[in-house]
Amino acid sequence: MVSKQRHLGILLTGLAVLGLAGCDSAPEQAGTPPPLQVSVLTLKARELSVSEDLPARVAAVRSAEIRAQIGGIVQRRLFEQGAEIEAGAVLFQINRAPFKAEVESAAAALQRAEAALARARVQAERLTPLMEAEAVSRQMFDDAVAVRAQAAADVAQAKATLARRKLDLAFASVEAPIAGRIDQALVSEGALVSPTDATPMARIQQIDQVYVDVRQSASVLERLRQQVGSDKPALTVDILGSDSKPLGMRGRILFSGIEVDTGTGDVLLRVLVDNPQRRLLPGLYVQARIPRAHYPAALSVPQQAVTRTAGQASVWVVDAQSQVRAVPVELGELVERRYRVVSGLSAGQQVVVEGIERLRPEARVATRPWQPAASGEQLSAVVN
Repeated sequence: MVSKQRHLGILLTGLAVLGLAGCDSAPEQAGTPPPLQVSVLTLKARELSVSEDLPARVAAVRSAEIRAQIGGIVQRRLFEQGAEIEAGAVLFQINRAPFKAEVESAAAALQRAEAALARARVQAERLTPLMEAEAVSRQMFDDAVAVRAQAAADVAQAKATLARRKLDLAFASVEAPIAGRIDQALVSEGALVSPTDATPMARIQQIDQVYVDVRQSASVLERLRQQVGSDKPALTVDILGSDSKPLGMRGRILFSGIEVDTGTGDVLLRVLVDNPQRRLLPGLYVQARIPRAHYPAALSVPQQAVTRTAGQASVWVVDAQSQVRAVPVELGELVERRYRVVSGLSAGQQVVVEGIERLRPEARVATRPWQPAASGEQLSAVVN
């Protein structure tokens, strides 16, 4: 019994000693907390291009309506609908018979006028020596000269009439005024056409090059003009489909808009695009990726690294002693989930990206490199 009490006393004494030792080490551990684990990004200046996707419509570079210049019956259509047409190609043939008959009639009238002129000249030439010899009256000679002049005028009029009739005959063959792709025929064989018809016979559109018309804010237009100078290349624009997927086609801005819409404050921005495969058709809805700004050396931080307090943006920066501090920054565009840093940071600084929620001023941290989802030497982003 005494032995058991002795062993129990030794055990209690040991536990008391261990308890006192634990109480002494607890303050030491609380005074030196381990550093916080954070992911950091080392800032580097990179080239940054900022663009904006805007809705746009495709328009033909040149468009022509095919109309009859004379009235008549359409006999033949001489083209395949939707085909490529050369300038001067005959598209429709209007009945030539009436116009050919008018040409022959005008030619006969010209011959009659020329015969009358020849007779008047001979008469005037015969009376000339008789007038000098005073064998005929002055009145008779003057009448002969007047008849000769009138016959010459009749010949000139007959020639003009014949030229007009020949022109009408030529207009019976309706030709293409420009080269391009022709739409479906709007009239068929047997139709009666005239120059006063409201509906054209067909339409031709030149689409080897097309315009992509974009509505752009007038305030942005001047900044785009400043980017293009006499010593700078023209601004290129990427063309995207209606699903926002790139089509692999590019154009250049023409800056043809000269009028601001009073309702919206926008101007028409016209982009000229080469279209050799005819992928862009007039009226098609597309999107144009318009350049907004270009920065040769820009700093950017991930969106998740930015905190805001009362509207002021700031980021956590790690100093040389592995301590963090909040640095106010001025931010620019948000591109690819990264803010462009206007001021407040410099290249080489380490910015905390992950682990921000546990930080406090002058807290010690253990850093590891932040791994972005995608990285590249040159950033090209779209502002939505």
